Amino acid sequence: MNRTEQNVMDKAQPVVETLGYKLIEVEYVKEGPDFYLRLYLDKKGGISLEDCAKASEVLSEKLDEWDLIKGGYYLDVSSPGAERPIKDDEDLEMTLDNGIYVKTYQQIAGEKEWTGILKEYDEKSVTLEYKVKTRTKTITIEREKIATIRKAVII
Repeated sequence: MNRTEQNVMDKAQPVVETLGYKLIEVEYVKEGPDFYLRLYLDKKGGISLEDCAKASEVLSEKLDEWDLIKGGYYLDVSSPGAERPIKDDEDLEMTLDNGIYVKTYQQIAGEKEWTGILKEYDEKSVTLEYKVKTRTKTITIEREKIATIRKAVII
């Protein structure tokens, strides 16, 4: 994260939290001749277009007030995506009873990948419920064995 992104993150995070959202990531990039400031938000149950619009209005005012970025840019407030990586326990909390994908470094019970519903987690493991044909199974995976963990869309 560059200095501009970190400054925006530091200032915007408390504002976003007062709205009931989590600031996942900040990007400040040049695309062609234009600069874009992108803030990715999430909340339990997922972020909606209305949530993004509400946050955009508030953040636009605050960013003008803080004057952290010299020159013009486009502000883009959006969702980080339906299948974004899970970065911390707060992300796990927001994902409880929702879809999750887990890939491990080595096989556990003959498998390395699971897509299911996150049922619980603690500092040492995550537990998910997944389907094998018509049967529902549960697995608890030690966090140190997890190579990839992200949200998942389950149909």
